[in-house]
Amino acid sequence: MNVTLVETERSVDFDGESLEIADVRRVAEDWAPCTISSAALARAATSRRMFEDTVRENIPVYGVTTGYGEMIYMLVDTSKEVELQTNLVRSHSAGVGPLFAQDEARAILVARLNALAKGYSAVRPELLERLALYLNLGITPAIPEIGSLGASGDLATLAHIATTLIGEGYVLRDGKRVETGTVLREHGIEPLQLRFKEGLSLINGTSGMTGLGSLVVGRALEQVRQAEIVTALVVETLRGSTSPFLADGHDVARPHRGQIDTAANMRTLMRGSGLTLEHAELRRQAQEAKNGDGVHRTEVYLQKAYTLRAIPQVVGAVRDALYHAVEKLSIELNSSNDNPLFFEGKEIFHGANFHGQPVAFAMDYVTIALTQLGVFSERRTNRLLNRHLSDGLPEFLVAGDPGLNSGFAGAQYPATALVAENRTIGPASTQSVPSNGDNQDVVSMGLIAARNARRVLSNNTRILAVEFLAAAQAVDVSGRFDGLSPAGKATYELVRSLVPTLDRDRYMSDDIELVAAAVSRGEFLKVAEAAQIELR
Repeated sequence: MNVTLVETERSVDFDGESLEIADVRRVAEDWAPCTISSAALARAATSRRMFEDTVRENIPVYGVTTGYGEMIYMLVDTSKEVELQTNLVRSHSAGVGPLFAQDEARAILVARLNALAKGYSAVRPELLERLALYLNLGITPAIPEIGSLGASGDLATLAHIATTLIGEGYVLRDGKRVETGTVLREHGIEPLQLRFKEGLSLINGTSGMTGLGSLVVGRALEQVRQAEIVTALVVETLRGSTSPFLADGHDVARPHRGQIDTAANMRTLMRGSGLTLEHAELRRQAQEAKNGDGVHRTEVYLQKAYTLRAIPQVVGAVRDALYHAVEKLSIELNSSNDNPLFFEGKEIFHGANFHGQPVAFAMDYVTIALTQLGVFSERRTNRLLNRHLSDGLPEFLVAGDPGLNSGFAGAQYPATALVAENRTIGPASTQSVPSNGDNQDVVSMGLIAARNARRVLSNNTRILAVEFLAAAQAVDVSGRFDGLSPAGKATYELVRSLVPTLDRDRYMSDDIELVAAAVSRGEFLKVAEAAQIELR
């Protein structure tokens, strides 16, 4: 079936060279239309001709004139090319467990399309066009989450895409799997017959971990900005110092990019606050609090706790981990990561670009960093709930009779439990288990690393939700709303549009889930943007 893809203003053009994480999200989440550049199609046609010349000359090529597995020259009957590729796809369609969500499966499909659009994989241009057609029509392969070792590519994961191209397997409809053949017939689409190398090229790559990782990291950067938003509200409400965020301490003294960006955001978010104090004012208060013997009689601290002072250093380090992941994922999105590869006028490249180690390491780093983001949030919530640490706020932020009400005592438990759960999610990239007759003797487990990072990201939405709720409650019980910055007021009002003040004990699970869902959707960022607050 020939389909002309019409480029629109919002379309994402696949050229194998310039795809960004934001593009992945636009196609996967927002269903932006896809086009394939003419240059990419031309490169694909050239590499396919080179490949076919190689076959005619009986030059040994892995998976074509040889079998799969070790590089032994075991001749394969070239008349059985469709059968060989079909069997490869069928045999590797062995994933198990829950299915990836539709946007996740689309992201994986996006990553595979762009890798093949690089032009060195020797697949026919019509294969690229079929993948783009799937994305434009919303035909989404049903992909089980479990089965990839991330070594010879995300084999099982990508096989569940490839199997739909031949009219088999399942696709998603309303979150459930339906037979592919039924859906293709509804669209008048004939299944493809995969030719030599095409089944191998479809499944032999890192696009599972890269596609999912792109969604996770893009969303994680939004989560970090929202963590900064609630942090600024807490610092304001606790009448903290602005000194730790002064530009010279970061831009000049310790210029880590993440630290600089977080400090700048904190200054932006607290601009116009009538509650925060400069260092000189804190020093004056401390001096007034002394008796002649130099002993402090009230709690005025020049050096606040780390969760109120080391925000650029800790949250900035989380940012740096994400920036590193963006770099690695961006390279991988625009890489040929299958085997073998064909370069005009050069020897066939038989290598291991399908190995996911770079992405696996990066996603483990993301998991570690996001775990610390959750720790930082929960510890700040604890400070709000402790009357000895909260600038005079009532214990557990109880608004009513403290003898009858427990306030936020119970709400802290899930945050603490989720921090503990995040800490149990260890690095996947060190968990190599040899497979495939020990041919794949060191594997990356990159897709597991990406799934782990996704799990911590999800847990953090609820940890942050508790902090948002506690911060808004602290504003209420302190009566400090009028002194908040414009950003602080906008943040508080969004929380209160979702959940009322806790004036007496009530069922709180729904409150937490409502705010967590808002964090997942990036609602606090949207409110900031509406208030013309520009964050890095």
